[in-house]
Amino acid sequence: MRKTLKFLLELAVALILMLCFRALVFTIYTVDGPALSPLLIQGDRVLVNRWSYGLRVGSNEGLISYTRIGRQPVDQGDVVAFENPKDPSEVLICRCHAVPGDTIHHDNQVLIVPGRVNCAPQDHYWMEALSPLNTIDSRTLGLIPEQFIIGRVTTIVYSHNPAELPWNGWRHYRTLLPL
Repeated sequence: MRKTLKFLLELAVALILMLCFRALVFTIYTVDGPALSPLLIQGDRVLVNRWSYGLRVGSNEGLISYTRIGRQPVDQGDVVAFENPKDPSEVLICRCHAVPGDTIHHDNQVLIVPGRVNCAPQDHYWMEALSPLNTIDSRTLGLIPEQFIIGRVTTIVYSHNPAELPWNGWRHYRTLLPL
């Protein structure tokens, strides 16, 4: 009986540590759609580093005020995971095209002029998909506030073709592929 309790306690501690690690350090998301094709394709499981821009504390629901510990700015060209500001339960993955201080002209086509008149306000970023067919990015959502940014996508951990059976669809050439 004592060995069983000890085992259950160790298992519970391991589970709690794993959940804390997942919530605070790294998270894995599945790419669902062609937004960043050919860089990321449907079925890729990507690793998101939650510490890349600082630890996000607080929530967008207003329970605890938002702040970042060890804050680092998002760089132009980073592939970023962020919550959809209109539906925070949805996670989107796009490339950062404009950072605070860039001029953004959006008229059928996006023109970004670095370091000109400050049209991108502080802590707001222009996130855009590579595919012009994608409808959910800054072209429809506008500038993305920093508080919605989860982290930087670092690696394709695993990839599976969703049209294939689980044992046939593994894309081994996309496993552990750094971005």
